[in-house]
Amino acid sequence: MTVRDIPASESGGRPPLDLSGSRNRSVSETAIGVILFLFAAFSVVTTIGIVVILLYEAALFFQDIALPKFLFGNTWTALFQDPEFGVLPLVRGTLMTTLIALFVAVPLGLMSAIYLSEYASPRMRSYLKPSLELLAGVPTIVYGYFALTFITPQLLQPLFPGVFQPLNAASAGIAMGIMILPMMASLSEDALRGVPNSLREAAYGLGATKLETSVRVVLPAAVSGIIAAFILSMSRAVGETMIVALASGARPANGWSPVEGMQTMTGYIMQVFTGDVVYGSVQFRSLYAVGLLLFLMTLAMNILSQWVARRFRKDYQ
Repeated sequence: MTVRDIPASESGGRPPLDLSGSRNRSVSETAIGVILFLFAAFSVVTTIGIVVILLYEAALFFQDIALPKFLFGNTWTALFQDPEFGVLPLVRGTLMTTLIALFVAVPLGLMSAIYLSEYASPRMRSYLKPSLELLAGVPTIVYGYFALTFITPQLLQPLFPGVFQPLNAASAGIAMGIMILPMMASLSEDALRGVPNSLREAAYGLGATKLETSVRVVLPAAVSGIIAAFILSMSRAVGETMIVALASGARPANGWSPVEGMQTMTGYIMQVFTGDVVYGSVQFRSLYAVGLLLFLMTLAMNILSQWVARRFRKDYQ
């Protein structure tokens, strides 16, 4: 006799328990949990697969080229007749364009975030923030053409006649700064708005102005989120391809001059894939070595951003 077959008189007048519904819910919840786990595991497996391929192909490359020569060499002529594989010129070009982008994006993004968080009315914020975030939806190749056809010939060369070459790191960096501006502004604005209003009210009660409250109270309280936004924006700029490929050129940098063309790590990877390099050759495998170094650089930046966010995070009650 099951629970359903027990009469109500024998169960104390209460209706019998029906366990079939709870059992079905338990099975469905377990199935949903398994499906969600598979989706979450797919991204992890994909990342592991990418790392394994990079390590394998890079290991084949380093069988022919010594690792110290690759990391500390100052000559990169991988596609020439007598190839040299010193990656420092590519790293130099990547860092130069990234620094220029940060010089553009960080002040503009931080000032935009302070205005949106502390000064703008809700109506004004509802217009300005979506308009700012529209920049994130512009394809990067459009930024590249913008740098190539406007920033260099219409802005830099007229201001500094005879100084800037047609392909230069400055125009690519400026375009990249405009590209990462929404990320810097949006993440910083979220960090500023996360500061409790009690801190602002306490500052106003002590006689502080809105500017003093924003700069000396709210900004230090949100420093962990702002630093994380800075590092994430920097890692986004490091991995950019189309802008630097179009506006910065394909010549490895011999120095740190932003008025000259510079090839970045991502620019070289694109050049190899769009060229006539023989599959399995040293030149072909060199792009995996460059890609592995780029992956490690961006991974270090993301780890650093997480560490900074944990290190400087403060809980306000």
